[in-house]
Amino acid sequence: MRYLKRISLFGLLLFVFHLSFSQIEKAPPRSEGDGPFTKLIIRGVTLINGNGAPPTGPVDIVVEQNIIKGIYNVGYPGLPILEQDRPKASPGDKVLDAEGMYLLPGLIDMHGHIGGTGQGTPSEYVFKLWLGHGITTIRDPSAGNGLEWVLEHKKKSANNEITAPRIFAYTGFGQGAKETISTPEMAREWVRQNANNGADGIKFFGAAPNIMQAALEENKKLGLRSAMHHAQMDVVRWNVLNSARAGLTSMEHWYGLPEAMFTDKKIQDYSLDYNYRNEQDRFGEAGKLWKQAAPPYSEKWNAVMNELLELDFTIDPTFNIYEASRDLMRAYTAEWHQIFTLPSLWEFYRPSKRSHGSYWFNWGTEQEVAWKENYKLWMTFINEYKNRGGRVTAGSDSGFIYQLYGFGYIRELELLREAGFHPLEVIMSATLNGAEALGTDDMLGSIEVGKYADFVILEENPLENLKMFYGTGTIRLNDANEVERVGGVKYTIKDGIIYDARKLLQDVKDMVDAEKQGQSLTITNK
Repeated sequence: MRYLKRISLFGLLLFVFHLSFSQIEKAPPRSEGDGPFTKLIIRGVTLINGNGAPPTGPVDIVVEQNIIKGIYNVGYPGLPILEQDRPKASPGDKVLDAEGMYLLPGLIDMHGHIGGTGQGTPSEYVFKLWLGHGITTIRDPSAGNGLEWVLEHKKKSANNEITAPRIFAYTGFGQGAKETISTPEMAREWVRQNANNGADGIKFFGAAPNIMQAALEENKKLGLRSAMHHAQMDVVRWNVLNSARAGLTSMEHWYGLPEAMFTDKKIQDYSLDYNYRNEQDRFGEAGKLWKQAAPPYSEKWNAVMNELLELDFTIDPTFNIYEASRDLMRAYTAEWHQIFTLPSLWEFYRPSKRSHGSYWFNWGTEQEVAWKENYKLWMTFINEYKNRGGRVTAGSDSGFIYQLYGFGYIRELELLREAGFHPLEVIMSATLNGAEALGTDDMLGSIEVGKYADFVILEENPLENLKMFYGTGTIRLNDANEVERVGGVKYTIKDGIIYDARKLLQDVKDMVDAEKQGQSLTITNK
C-alpha cells in the first residue's frame, strides 16, 4: 500500500512530507566495529585532507581514544619506509597497516533523512549504507521521525552504542506545535522551545514574512543554525535574500535563488492550469525556472551572489536528488538498485500521484531537455559562488526520486565535479565546508591534531575517479585485458572505531535479500 503523506495545516506552507512519517524501527545495539583503542596507529597512508591541500604521503597517524594526537611524514613516495622514521607502537596499541591506501576526513551529508515508514527503511539499513560509503556525520533536516527519536539516536551514536554516523538534528519549523503558528511571538516562543528541547537547528519551508523574520532572528539570537527549502507556496514574498538577511545560515536545493534574480517578473511563469499538489506540474515547471532568472554574470546575478557572499551564506545544492528529472532512465536503472534497494523503497519510488517525488506521470524528452538546461545555469551559479569564496556543501536528500542512501551522496560528489569543482574542492565541500556549516570545524572536517578520529580509507585514489567511493565500486580493464571491479571504501573510522565498510554493505544486502525472499527486484517503471 502506498504511503499517503499528510500535509500540515500550517498554512500549507510546511507541506512537510518528511515530518509526517511515523517513527521507523530503532537501530539495534552496535555489534560491528573494532575499537575504540587506547592508541591507534594508522600506517603509510596518502593523506587527502579536507582543507584543500594536495595529497601527501606516506603518513602515519596516531589516535588516542577518539582524538588525533599526531600526523607524521614517514618517507617518500616509491621508497621503503624506514622504521626509525615512524612513531613507535607499544604493546597493546592497535596498528592498522594501510600502506599505499588513501585517507580522507569522514564525509558529511548535509541533507540526510533517516528514512521513513513510507519507504519501509529501518534505521540500521540507512545507517549502514551511509557508513559503508564513508559518511560519518549527517544533518537530519526536519527530524522526520520526531525530535525525541532523532535525539535518542544522536546520543546513542555519540556514545557509540549503535552503528551510525554522528547526527545533527534540525527540527522542521512548527513541528509539534499545538496550533498553527500565526504570530511573530508564537514563532519566537516555538523557536525557544525547540532550543530547550535540544535541537541543533531548524529546517524552514516557508511562512508569512513577519513570522519568518521573527523565527530566524530568535534562532540566530540563540546561536542555532538553520536551513531552508524555499517552497513555492511562499517564495514570492520570501526568497533566499530575505532569509539570509534575517539570519538563515544555509539553503537547500535551489528554490528561492532564481526568484531572487527575477528582473522582468515577480512570480514564476506558471501555466494557467498549474496545481502545486500535482507533482508533475510542480517539478516539470521547476525545470524551466532558472531560464526565467537573470543570466549568468549579469548585474542582478552578481548583486544577489555578492550579497550572499557578504552574509557568509552556505548553499547545499543537492544536485543528485533531481537528476532523474534530466535522465529518468539512468536514475532507475542504476546498478546498485538490484543489490541494495529494498523492495518497499522501490515501490515508493515508482510513479504515483501520492508518493512524494514519484512524479513520472508523463515524463519525457521535453521535460528532460528543460532540466538539462536548468542544471547548466544552476551549476554555473554554484561553481562561481565557490570560486568567489562562497561555502558550498554536499548533501543527498536520499530516500526519494530513485536516490539511495550513500550512493546518492557519492553521486552528489560527481555532480559537484560536473559543475566545475576540482576534485580537491569536491572533497572540501564534503568535509571541511560541511563542518563549518554545522559549526563543528574545530573538531570535524579535516585531519588535524586535536580533532576527532573520523576517517575514510580507500585502496584507490578517489581524486582520479570519484566512482571509487561507490559501494559497488567501478569497472576497469586490467593489463591482462580482463574486466575487473575495483574501488569501494575499505574502512570507515568514526570516533576511532574501525568499521569494515564492505561488511556493512554486505549486511545491507542481506537485509534486502531477506525482504525479497528469493524474488528478484524488477527494475521497471511499469
